[in-house]
Amino acid sequence: MKVRELHPTNVWGYFADICAIPHPSKHEEKLAQYLRDFAAAQNLEIKEDKTGNIVIIKPATSGYEGHQTIILQAHFDMVPQKNSDVEFDFTKDSIVPVIDGEWVTAKITTLGADNGIGCAAMLAVLSDNSLKHPRIEALFTIDEETGLTGANGLATDMLTGKTLINLDSEDEGELYVGCAGAVNNSATMEYATEKTPSDYSTIELDLRGLKGGHSGMEIILQRANANKLLVRFIREQTATNNLRAVEIDAGGLRNAIPREGRAIVVVPSGNINRVIEAVNEFEKTLQYEYALVENAIKFSAKQAEKPATEVIKCEDQKRIIDALTATPNGIFRMSESMKGLVETSTNMSKVEVKDGKVTVLFMTRCMVNYGKRELNAMIRSVFELAGGKVDEQGDYDGWAPNMNSPILEKMQEVYRSLYGKTPEIKAIHAGLECGIIGAKYPDMDMISCGPTIRYPHSPDEKVKIDTVAKFYEFLVITLSKL
Repeated sequence: MKVRELHPTNVWGYFADICAIPHPSKHEEKLAQYLRDFAAAQNLEIKEDKTGNIVIIKPATSGYEGHQTIILQAHFDMVPQKNSDVEFDFTKDSIVPVIDGEWVTAKITTLGADNGIGCAAMLAVLSDNSLKHPRIEALFTIDEETGLTGANGLATDMLTGKTLINLDSEDEGELYVGCAGAVNNSATMEYATEKTPSDYSTIELDLRGLKGGHSGMEIILQRANANKLLVRFIREQTATNNLRAVEIDAGGLRNAIPREGRAIVVVPSGNINRVIEAVNEFEKTLQYEYALVENAIKFSAKQAEKPATEVIKCEDQKRIIDALTATPNGIFRMSESMKGLVETSTNMSKVEVKDGKVTVLFMTRCMVNYGKRELNAMIRSVFELAGGKVDEQGDYDGWAPNMNSPILEKMQEVYRSLYGKTPEIKAIHAGLECGIIGAKYPDMDMISCGPTIRYPHSPDEKVKIDTVAKFYEFLVITLSKL
């Protein structure tokens, strides 16, 4: 069976179309054109703002003309993640969705169910004239994954509705009423180099096989951070085997937990065997430490084909490694008001040490602004003490829960009538666009739901097949009851 033949075929068919069109963040042009062509084929009104967001409008069906307009919302970019040894160009190549038992996943890359399934559900609603619903404004936002650019740039005259259903959550049977705010921190430092000592040999270190994942949703799983582990090894071997660093290139996107890291180092030629043995022992140590959360950590070393002619000066290397060691990473505080919810966290997502400059990227998330400010201050303090500086970009507030929300009450009622149980009410430690949209449209009543997605922002991403059918049924019945 092909993915587009799964039930409901309209949702899966549109999802297969979306997968076939390259649409990584900041490269959504082809998918935007697909949405324009879809609206034209369906004879539906379409609006665009200067940021690139698209609204497709479907009139109310017979008997629903006097009901309030409902906004459906999803983002149409995706996180482009693959392992470093995989040949794949996200700007040109199609995602290949495959059925794997109860799940749909992708071959060798992220799947893009985040948020392609939400977009597919919206297209299915817009194209199905058998459904009953009020007037619908389907908002497709761009570039959510690299700074919520679409939501931040959303024009204030694009929407008329007062109720918004976001389709970007990742657990069927749960309704989300709040989300974390976030800020991007960029730390930089400079360093000097000197000639490599004559009796030193060059080694390439390679750490891979970590699970990674969504830096908001899966930070609670305490997965290993490749950046932190690589720095830890360099620090230990500097002390024991006189290791000198040349370059570090580890991690990647801000919103993905780092899965891989590489470094070029030099060591006294007489210590090569000791360092390689230390690499093997460190791999065993990591496999033991993370046995319950990681199952494929690989750490290797090989002598470089091209010897390094320069190394970082000792005093600068100490500043760099000390700063990277001291900087917080992972969960900082759990919520006291909602059990099991991370309140504040940071993800050290990227470390690059090259050509005299250190660049370290973070994404800090928090449900409350004071926690975000506290963690920002810690990151800034560490790097300023080490002679660097920190810039902050893309700061946005969270979405505060409204337990008296009319759409929450209605969707709880619908879910109980369909499935005989009450959905869980939750907030999410991730950057849903609801908070930003709510700031632009202050009277908006909002909620978020979706099917079950696991390991987003990593090549292990997958969506559970039966939950897509359940999510879509819940959505269309809700629309008929509003």
